Amino acid sequence: MSIPQLQQAAVVENPGENFTVVLRDNVPVGNPGTDEVLIKLNCTGICHSEVRAVLGWGVYNSIIGHEGVGTIVKAGPNVSPSLMGQRVGFKWLYNACTECSVCRRGFFQNCPKQLNTSRHVPGTLQQYAIADARFLTKIPDGVRDEVAAPLLCAGLTMAGALAHLDNELQPGDWVVISGSGGGLGHIGVQLAARVKKLRVIAVDSGDEKRGLSLSSGAEFFIDFKTEDVAKRVLELTEEGAHATIVVPGEKEAFQMAPTLVRNMGHIICVGLPRNDIELPISATLCAARGLTIKGSSVGSEEQMTELLQLALDGVITPAIEVFDFSEAPNLIRQITKDAILGRAVVTIP
Repeated sequence: MSIPQLQQAAVVENPGENFTVVLRDNVPVGNPGTDEVLIKLNCTGICHSEVRAVLGWGVYNSIIGHEGVGTIVKAGPNVSPSLMGQRVGFKWLYNACTECSVCRRGFFQNCPKQLNTSRHVPGTLQQYAIADARFLTKIPDGVRDEVAAPLLCAGLTMAGALAHLDNELQPGDWVVISGSGGGLGHIGVQLAARVKKLRVIAVDSGDEKRGLSLSSGAEFFIDFKTEDVAKRVLELTEEGAHATIVVPGEKEAFQMAPTLVRNMGHIICVGLPRNDIELPISATLCAARGLTIKGSSVGSEEQMTELLQLALDGVITPAIEVFDFSEAPNLIRQITKDAILGRAVVTIP
């Protein structure tokens, strides 16, 4: 196939309260360098963390998106020709240094020198994108593009968060997942309930998110807008949950977390609020109650492989709605208002 010189892309302009996302058709197609490949994208998921990019909470590339699925159409130096034509997935982790103490332990996703798709390099809301071939995920036959896309970030983030609890919780223990009806949350509920066999209390708001949370495997749903969440969790669990995973990027969600867990409970912080928001927890309370607080970004490549197998086996089924590429600007605006159920995926022309 012939590769064009220019392509369509969704470009963020004027990041901040008055941001716009413009569809342009004059964006240059990149040329892969050493260890890199060029990918013709088929689709991409739109992640809630893109809020940080469009609202200007950090420095990001003007082309966002980091849940892309496509086919390798060109290889740079050092790349095996056997990769040509393979269907692969882009993730938030573009690449890692592979040499630091963290990378040597296999935790590339925690590398201090990592580069991220849509942050340091252009993202997946374009027709063609460059990727580091060493950090791509091969998508197995039988997993559709639009199903694989949200697993590459939303799914992998929740798999990574739950992995922190593997040696701490037993099947039948209680976990509270806040933001349970969103792109990350509902997949987290499925993994916790169906794979880890934990008893899940879902926290979110509205009938749609209640329905999605319960159908994903939550035993109970608490609407944080109309109910006293801490009181209700205590009623259900007697002592509080064994753990909570904080998915939303709101200060209130982090503030609530210590009130939901029992003594010696675990708080896993996943949500990405503005950089000036700090953990609102008393150090004395933390010590007296023996709480463990862990930060978690995305999971490992091994967890990614497991996740795709779970999708292939029908154990995990992301709730997705597929949209045309032209809808990208509107979808990004909806995400800033937390108005999307499950995961939005856009097809790439």
